[in-house]
Amino acid sequence: MAKCDICGKGPMFGHNVSHSNKKTRAVWKPNIQVKKIKIGGVTKRVHICTKCLKAGKLDLLTKV
Repeated sequence: MAKCDICGKGPMFGHNVSHSNKKTRAVWKPNIQVKKIKIGGVTKRVHICTKCLKAGKLDLLTKV
């Protein structure tokens, strides 16, 4: 699963372009980590990108 549960960031699609201008398909996936958090006494697994993790958005979920 390559989608962040918090911000919704997913894979980006495009082309790799060589020096001869030959194009091949490319996929850039976000860095997704799986973290366990407690929400209301229930432990849940959350897929979160490292940008949200670094920004502390996981802490906002646990306070809800």
